[in-house]
Amino acid sequence: MLENGADLILLIKFILLGFVQGFTEPIPISSSGHVILIKDLFGIYTTGLSFEIIVNFGSLLAIMTVYRNDLIVLIKENIAFLFKGEKQYAHSFRFTLYLLLATMITGVLGLAIEQFISEELTKPLFVGISLLVTAFFVWLIRNLQGTKSDIDITMKDAIIIGLAQTCALIPGISRSGATIVAAMLIGLKRETALRFSFLLFIPVTIGVNVLSYKDIVNDPLFSANFIPYTLAFITSIITTYFALKWFIDVMKKGKLIIFTYYCLVVGTAVIVYQLFFN
Repeated sequence: MLENGADLILLIKFILLGFVQGFTEPIPISSSGHVILIKDLFGIYTTGLSFEIIVNFGSLLAIMTVYRNDLIVLIKENIAFLFKGEKQYAHSFRFTLYLLLATMITGVLGLAIEQFISEELTKPLFVGISLLVTAFFVWLIRNLQGTKSDIDITMKDAIIIGLAQTCALIPGISRSGATIVAAMLIGLKRETALRFSFLLFIPVTIGVNVLSYKDIVNDPLFSANFIPYTLAFITSIITTYFALKWFIDVMKKGKLIIFTYYCLVVGTAVIVYQLFFN
């Protein structure tokens, strides 16, 4: 698609996609839904899932950077529990198992419904409807505080959050929104809900990247799009990092209602446009 690296408009479009993916990934407004809308609006064409895999990997690196201390503590305490028999770290081992359980639920169910979603639910109209659903559920938890911390999470909680994450495979349903909503509805503290949600993003994204590597290998346009894909990748890292830091601050201040308003306005606008002007 690039001719001698001179197609500046194409580069700008892919940088915009990387920005949209990166900024919307950690906040509850659906990154996949926004990427679909931006592609439709600007007529950006990508084959397969290679672009989505690349920019999601960028978001993964940013999220791992923000939560690097939590990851280091989890790894150290799991090693201490498993290999040194230090039972005071059993809660970290359980926490890790629950992350893997929620990941497995999403993986198994996701494989079962992936084709249906990709064929039936990726149209902009469905994205608009899903954004309204996201708006409603974020509104539900806007004032919740929760009392359960990391050590209080149960297997049942992990299953519920895993199921919620599966719903977020539908474009327009936010992954972070779905998991945080589920976590807070079952009583988790805001900080715990945030930590579980974004640590859960790590194994899920790694699994998707490993299982989908063939999409990159078999993408006939990957070589031609190497430069725009790389720029989008770098952009997604930077914007995800700062968006996540901002979202953590918003959660602490209890101002989730702004995402309800945003999803309500954008979802309604998309539906009206698709029904009456498209």
